[in-house]
Amino acid sequence: MTETKKDRPWLFRTYSGHSTAKASNELYRSNLSRGQTGLSVAFDLPTQTGYDSDHVLAKGEVGKVGVPISHLGDMRTLFDQIPLAEMNTSMTINATAPWLLSLYIAVAEEQGADTKALQGTVQNDLIKEYLSRGTYICPPKPSLRMIADVAEYCYREVPKWNPMNVCSYHLQEAGATPEQELAYALATGMAVLDELRPRVPPEDFPTVVGRISFFVNAGIRFVTEMCKMRAFVDLWDEICETRYGVADPKFRRFRYGVQVNSLGLTEQQPENNVYRILIEMLAVTLSKKARARAVQLPAWNEALGLPRPWDQQWSLRMQQIMAYETDLLEYGDLFDGNPAVDAKVDALKEGARAELANLESMGGAVASIEYMKSRLVDSNAERVNRIETNETIVVGVNKWTEAEPSPLMGEDGGIMTVDPAVEADQITRLNQWRDSRDKAAVRSALDALREAAAKNENIMPASIAAAKAGVTTGEWAEQMRVVHGEYRGPTGVSGAVSNKTEGLDEIRDAVDAVSDKLGRRLKFVIGKPGLDGHSNGAEQIAFRARDCGMDINYDGIRLTPEDIVTSAKDQSAHVVGLSILSGSHLPLVEDTMNRMREAGLADVPVVVGGIIPEEDARRLLAMGVARVYTPKDFQLNTIMMDVVALVDPQSVAAE
Repeated sequence: MTETKKDRPWLFRTYSGHSTAKASNELYRSNLSRGQTGLSVAFDLPTQTGYDSDHVLAKGEVGKVGVPISHLGDMRTLFDQIPLAEMNTSMTINATAPWLLSLYIAVAEEQGADTKALQGTVQNDLIKEYLSRGTYICPPKPSLRMIADVAEYCYREVPKWNPMNVCSYHLQEAGATPEQELAYALATGMAVLDELRPRVPPEDFPTVVGRISFFVNAGIRFVTEMCKMRAFVDLWDEICETRYGVADPKFRRFRYGVQVNSLGLTEQQPENNVYRILIEMLAVTLSKKARARAVQLPAWNEALGLPRPWDQQWSLRMQQIMAYETDLLEYGDLFDGNPAVDAKVDALKEGARAELANLESMGGAVASIEYMKSRLVDSNAERVNRIETNETIVVGVNKWTEAEPSPLMGEDGGIMTVDPAVEADQITRLNQWRDSRDKAAVRSALDALREAAAKNENIMPASIAAAKAGVTTGEWAEQMRVVHGEYRGPTGVSGAVSNKTEGLDEIRDAVDAVSDKLGRRLKFVIGKPGLDGHSNGAEQIAFRARDCGMDINYDGIRLTPEDIVTSAKDQSAHVVGLSILSGSHLPLVEDTMNRMREAGLADVPVVVGGIIPEEDARRLLAMGVARVYTPKDFQLNTIMMDVVALVDPQSVAAE
């Protein structure tokens, strides 16, 4: 192995944002002073789903999983004293990507920046939102058109900006196998390029191809994950050359950023997550051929709640030690010519090509959304089952569970909490902003935006004009809803029992027994109140409950407490299950419980699952919640028996 010139390290990012634009700005400037070299902005769920902070669906969600950005003033505050002309900014935003990029451009212009010099990335991947994350607004076809609008505008006006970050990260979080992650992400990239090709002169199309980037996940099986990255490099190069005729290898390069796996982080013995994060980072840094361009690492305590600044600093230091203390960047690729690696890469490529051909036969990624969603739910069910049966060992979860208490937890429970007053303060500022605007200018900007969308014109120029006029996030998104309609994606959970009923005989017998007593099938209504789109847990509960013989009702994501209570009453529910992972469990559950009592359903037990600190769990139980489940409760069969026992304690006692 011969030494080569030392490589520059990847961009060091920390995915962050919370509470308010002012608080997030202070966090960003602090992180940059500690050696972070790029920003990665986390937006709150109302911003991601196109609602202002005072919308009914935003209740309890403001500032919880990211920063609320309702208008140009918020964006100004977010980047105060941060020169955007010198910054590389990644914005994890999808349905409202055209809007948030418009606000960013407007602020950059106010700072005097040349937009042609702006560098960064907007995620802008709606297909994975339908499959896994759930922050979509409009149906797939107009959403695809808006993705292309951003890419076309950036190609002409913001040429150093990556207009789309094909995101396979959440596919793995939703249970994707490496082959599925490869195929579904590559199919998404192809769908966008197919949409873009007619809009761009043929001689410029390779440049547009070269601006498409990816955002991937790296799990704990780091040899497989490293091979997956090498497979991504080869397959994207192949697609760009053969499907799109891109001759210059520079424009065929697989450029990606990464956040390593959060799904595998454990609530139990959370200090072990530090090792998991480090091992997962190796998958995307060891192989020079397939090395990430930007890395952001979760914090050790993300299975518990919102990380504190110190926790994020610790993850940043991990990257810096790898880049500057080790000799990793001094060598060429460590795996070229390795027969085991080559064989694994070839196998992954073969599996991905087969699945890509399957998707192509269905009409491509957009036409295959329902199929892909059902496959992800099935794959995730298999993953969960392997952990339940100890086929997959997770240290501290299903093996070596005895441990000393973690001294890292501290008096604050090891996490940061967002003051509930933040929401009221944000709404006050939002109303002040509305009152201070030129209302005629706002009306004119909204009319122009709606007209551009209706005529299928590129919406970026009208969006930037609307940003400068003072339009709010909710107002922008409402025009898209008016023109294109709203969309509810497939849940991936069919009504038919699957073939995964082995080992469920005892529970099925208990469900049959209690159903006989009830005179009808035990009815379990499962809902996700609020804007949280992380539906994996709810899907797996619904999947297992169905296979155990329960009559389930699961309508997917983004429901109001009123929607869920109405469903519980109409369906004559025996048990109601709520799933919330965004940290908004207290206000949403309290609202739901009050509405249950008002609807005469006080005797119907309610169970709640999510990332819920112990103190919050106690408060939920005091509200009347029957059971609280967190990630440590991974045995789904135990939860199923709890549901049966809540309906008829005698039936379970007799088992």
